[in-house]
Amino acid sequence: MAFEGAMALFETSKQFPHAEKYSLTDQVRRSSRSVCANLAEAWRKRLYEAAFVAKFTDCATEASETQTWIEFAVQCQYVDAATGKQLSQTYDRILGMLTTMIRNPQKWMQPKP
Repeated sequence: MAFEGAMALFETSKQFPHAEKYSLTDQVRRSSRSVCANLAEAWRKRLYEAAFVAKFTDCATEASETQTWIEFAVQCQYVDAATGKQLSQTYDRILGMLTTMIRNPQKWMQPKP
């Protein structure tokens, strides 16, 4: 879901004005991709609960940042409200899953060798 969200934002951000290339476009792409990258890192840290939870917290932070950039895109009228709402709802679902994993990490931990 995080990867699909990042790709949807990538496609949407192609329509942003060229003047936003090094600001809004770059920021929304980076934060949405960072959710995926931090998920991959978290999954590899399943032996260590504190590191695992810390990485999922990083994911949640990046997902929230992505929602902020989506709101900027809507307010600047680079994205229509319906598209912005749909994108933001994707990140609401991602945040919900991340919160569940942060609150119940034992379910996801890898057994220690």
